[in-house]
Amino acid sequence: MNIKVRLALMNFIEFAVWGAYLTSMGNYLGKAGMGAEISWFYAIQGVVSIFMPTLIGIVADKYIQPQRLLGLCHLLAGVSMCGLFWMGQTAGQPDESLFMAVYTFSVAFYMPTLALSNTVAFTILKNNGLDTVKDFPPIRVFGTVGFIVMMWLVNCAAWDNGSLLFVLGDNNNKFQYTHFQFLVSGLMSLVLFLYCFTFPECKLVKKEKQSLSEAWGLDAFRLFKSKQMALFFIFSAMLGMSLQVTNGYATPFITSFKGDPALINTFAANNATLLVSISQVAEALCILLIPFVLKRYGIKIVMLIAMFAWVLRFGFFGLGNPAFPGVILFVLSCIVYGVAFDFFNVSGGLFVDQKCDIKVRASAQGLFMLMTNGLGATIGTLLAGKIINHYCAFTPDGYLMGDWRICWLIFAGYALVVGILFAILFKPKNL
Repeated sequence: MNIKVRLALMNFIEFAVWGAYLTSMGNYLGKAGMGAEISWFYAIQGVVSIFMPTLIGIVADKYIQPQRLLGLCHLLAGVSMCGLFWMGQTAGQPDESLFMAVYTFSVAFYMPTLALSNTVAFTILKNNGLDTVKDFPPIRVFGTVGFIVMMWLVNCAAWDNGSLLFVLGDNNNKFQYTHFQFLVSGLMSLVLFLYCFTFPECKLVKKEKQSLSEAWGLDAFRLFKSKQMALFFIFSAMLGMSLQVTNGYATPFITSFKGDPALINTFAANNATLLVSISQVAEALCILLIPFVLKRYGIKIVMLIAMFAWVLRFGFFGLGNPAFPGVILFVLSCIVYGVAFDFFNVSGGLFVDQKCDIKVRASAQGLFMLMTNGLGATIGTLLAGKIINHYCAFTPDGYLMGDWRICWLIFAGYALVVGILFAILFKPKNL
């Protein structure tokens, strides 16, 4: 099999593992009596992202070939995910502390694989004389495809009275509502564990001895001495606070309309995960727009577009509903997510690349990701959980009902304030 096809398949499975539960887990947690802790389950991903990728990266650099380490990480993550399925299978409401501990162990070994899979792909492409700049992006697209396909699978698949069904209508046994989503994720991880050991060797390369601070990328924190860079990283964290909110709460929000007799049979309320997958489709397509928008408007304007796109992302959710024409606002919210997510991530990475010295450029990129996906996403998810738990509560049927509109408008107002402050305070030269 062509090596690029094999790497594309690796990326497909890598993100399929995540797509099986990331946007639908909140629905299961609510039905399993853990709805009040949804924010913590998503915040844990941010916490482990602060240190685990670096730790696993050091191991991959010095001790274990990256393709083998990728497989071992997926073995541990996959077995843990299957453990979550088993806990859900044996108890309608699993022990919360044990469930969260097993989940934490799983994501602690999954999150580093996002970077590790890139390392494997880059190394194998280079070893085969291929151009990573030209050949990797099409390979990476298959990761997004895998994520979307798994969202569609858990949305439609249901285990009902010992039979596997595929339905779009009302069925409370759909994987998107049950512990079966963890089984799908775990099995995909185990498949990737086996698949990784079919790849050619990615031999370790001896590097110059680094200090502990260099190995952990701590040198990049010196960039805070620059007012311009300090503002950029602070705003990155502030924007990052928006990142995981809709991952955790979009599907419980849309599904909650099933608690309204007038909306219980609407397509959107019964297929929340499928509807939210439009966000991932938009994310993939918006990547194609970035070169043209950057060339025309520059990095700062693209960053501002992303920030105000978050206002629309939250605002459309607050004003919409699953019935026509309100569902159009849900669809628009999912479409605008592509702009909100891609435009800042890509333009922010380019800003770091242009403004940082080559000696700390890699560490600075790591710091950018830490501020957005680590610190910002963790704090934002926990605060969002506090707000939602204040205005909404799970019903005995497992629907998160309450004043959702005010929650989404609070989030939209926050994103608007961040965007305005960014426009006023952030004034980099030559952008």
